[in-house]
Amino acid sequence: MRKIVLALALVSTPALATQAVMYRDPGCGCCEKWAAQVKAALGRTIKTVDESNRAALQTRLGITPPLRSCHTAIIDGMTFEGHVPIGDVKRFLAAKPKGATGLAVGGMPLGSPGMEVPGQNPQRYNVYMFGASGQTVYARH
Repeated sequence: MRKIVLALALVSTPALATQAVMYRDPGCGCCEKWAAQVKAALGRTIKTVDESNRAALQTRLGITPPLRSCHTAIIDGMTFEGHVPIGDVKRFLAAKPKGATGLAVGGMPLGSPGMEVPGQNPQRYNVYMFGASGQTVYARH
C-alpha cells in the first residue's frame, strides 16, 4: 500500500506535469528555436524526439496535410503543430476550448517563432484550431 501511495504522489508531482514532448523531423534546427521559446515563456522542459515517420503521428493526432509542419509538440495533452506563437499556446492552454485538441501553423512561415530571420520581413500566416469541432482560424499574424 505504501508503494502505491508513493507512486501516486510521484505521478501527480507538478514537476512531472511541466514537461512537454516535441517530435521533429531529424536534424531540424528551427524546431529547437521554437522549443527554447516555449521553455522561456512557459517554464516547461521540452523533451525533443527525432521522429522520421511524423506523418503517421500527425495522422493519428488529426493534423491534416495542409496544417503540417516540421514539428509536433504535446503540452498538457494538447497538440501544437509547427511554429505556433507562444502567446497563442498560452491562451489555448488556459481556455482549453471544447471540441479542440490543438493548434497548428502549416508550413514554416518566415518570422513565426523559430523562423525569425534578421533583416527579413515576416510573412503573414494563420494559426488554426482543430479537433472534433472541425478546423477554424484561431489567430492571424
